[in-house]
Amino acid sequence: MAKYSLETKLKAVQAYLDGVESYKTIAQRYQVGEMDVVKWVSLYQEHGYQALQKRYTNHSVEFKMDVLNFINETGASIRRAAAVFNIPSPQTVRTWQHLYETQGIDALKPKKKGRPSL
Repeated sequence: MAKYSLETKLKAVQAYLDGVESYKTIAQRYQVGEMDVVKWVSLYQEHGYQALQKRYTNHSVEFKMDVLNFINETGASIRRAAAVFNIPSPQTVRTWQHLYETQGIDALKPKKKGRPSL
């Protein structure tokens, strides 16, 4: 997956919000994916420029369930839920949904990373 600078993201978002160009045209100009531009605009509209910055987060089981319940109760798309809850990648929400549906709530619990100690 390509990584784009905050500057590129902000320029693409501003170009769209100026209302002159389409997602497709902007994506071509900045050499990014069209769906990336859609995601950036959505995140920016919900949370401002901070949503476009890199961040590393571990989400609790409760937070993950809040997101999944939001989808179920409102009928929101995965992409919309990711934007509302400021989750950088809709794929993260899709993964949570799949884990919950196939393995239950225990699959949403954080797992220890790294090699087990002896």
